[in-house]
Amino acid sequence: MLSFIVYGVAEPQGSARAFMPKGAKFPVVTSDNPKVKGWRQLVAEAASRTLDGPGHLMDGAVGVQAEFYLPRPKSLGKKDKPHLTRPDSDKLTRAVLDALTGVVWRDDSQVVGLVVTKAYAGVGESPRAIITVMER
Repeated sequence: MLSFIVYGVAEPQGSARAFMPKGAKFPVVTSDNPKVKGWRQLVAEAASRTLDGPGHLMDGAVGVQAEFYLPRPKSLGKKDKPHLTRPDSDKLTRAVLDALTGVVWRDDSQVVGLVVTKAYAGVGESPRAIITVMER
């Protein structure tokens, strides 16, 4: 089992957009969220630190638990309300799974189980994600 915390504001993967530059032979694929690259880098670095650097990649089936604690709006005060606005849980998860490809496992198709939650960070707490990976 591998468990680690990534401090920072989780960014959603978003959708890929392809366009064909004039005169090009191949399309260019970009993400519609430029901030996701930095978030994926933070996730990969946190996983690598926990693994003590690059090493053995998981080959078999894995399960992932991801808990996202997003920035708490000041208007919320000390109330405890569910996080019902964007970003979507599935897009947050896609960014994490892509970030861990080649770091923890060979391909994110190895993920056979997911448990995902998102909530506001507690009063005085930093935004973060807690990621747990279990071999199955």
